[in-house]
Amino acid sequence: MSGRNGLWRVTDLPTTEVGLERAFSFFIAGVRLGTVAQMIPAVRGGVLTSPHETAYLACWAAAALASIVVSAVTLVRRRPLGAAACTADFALACALLVAGPLVLVSGERFGTWVAYQPGYALSIIITASGVRSLALWIGGLLGVVVCYAVYLDGDIGGNMAPTALGNVLTFVVYALVTRMFFGYARRIAHDADTSRAQAAELARREEERRAQLMMHNGVAVLRLLTEPGTDADRARLLDLAEVELRRMRSYLRGRASGAEGAGSAGSRVPLAALIQRVCDRFADLNVDALLDLGAGLEVPGAQAEALERALESLLLNVRGHARADQVVVHLDQGADGAWTLTVRDDGVGFDPASVTAGVGLREVVVGELKLRGLDVEVESAVGEGTTVTISCGPVPATVRADAP
Repeated sequence: MSGRNGLWRVTDLPTTEVGLERAFSFFIAGVRLGTVAQMIPAVRGGVLTSPHETAYLACWAAAALASIVVSAVTLVRRRPLGAAACTADFALACALLVAGPLVLVSGERFGTWVAYQPGYALSIIITASGVRSLALWIGGLLGVVVCYAVYLDGDIGGNMAPTALGNVLTFVVYALVTRMFFGYARRIAHDADTSRAQAAELARREEERRAQLMMHNGVAVLRLLTEPGTDADRARLLDLAEVELRRMRSYLRGRASGAEGAGSAGSRVPLAALIQRVCDRFADLNVDALLDLGAGLEVPGAQAEALERALESLLLNVRGHARADQVVVHLDQGADGAWTLTVRDDGVGFDPASVTAGVGLREVVVGELKLRGLDVEVESAVGEGTTVTISCGPVPATVRADAP
């Protein structure tokens, strides 16, 4: 909604519970002021024919003033009337119906706006259907029906009986329809607000997950840099720290991670070269990279970026926890386009049944790679090292035919 004037344009109202209540205020004001507009042309004739001109005019003025006040109040409140105001509204409608026989001649109680009381009561029924109290709504409707019977005062002989019954049914039907309209519209607005809140929460969680993915490896590198070690050990971490620094800067600027060698989402990246670059950053781990069987393999840029982060996270875990003497990274490609990347260390291992996977293994490796359509299996045992297998199923024949 733009500007204060936008508050008066229904098309600019937000599709929320607050916006719906504001739209109801427009609806109520329209019905009530429309009723006053229908009452105005007949007021002069009503005064001339009434047996009590002053009383007729006073009742007419009370109805018109009440409609104008209700319209103004609802527009200012930006929502329908509360229970107390609705009670007063129903009470006035009933009072005007009861006073009708005193200010109207016998033949003018049907079919003319000189007898404005039934039309005014109908406007009350329509607009008061938005009150949240079901008991108040039912009581008000019953009160109007009973007072309408008093308004008839036995003047329903001959052909007027169907008209009187039709008016009563009009009260009931319009009350039910508008009550359902108010209730259903409020339910829609409530569900919309709930859905927006859930979407915002899911977006927050997804952004939190992305932050964990982007920051995890960088935090691990920083932790390693702060641990005691030789200058040579720290020097080997500098290249890795530079890669993580660029990745975190890109994330904070709202762009893709821009990992070195990953390429854009639509490009294809040589996987063996990417793996070799990552392994070179961990030369101190005695990594044996066996990549000849997948030398010609290329993967989409999005998969390559996720694989780079995952392999980096796995080797950081080896450096920080495994106490391994050797790490073997093996890449194999099948004739059907399927491929398998295996990372195995001979470190201390762990018991998967009793150890909860950390963010690195759970999110950076397993979670992120599965989102990219890759299968991940983790096998480990205490004292027997850890093996992580990342695999991709066969590539469809049409895709293989288009590949260079």
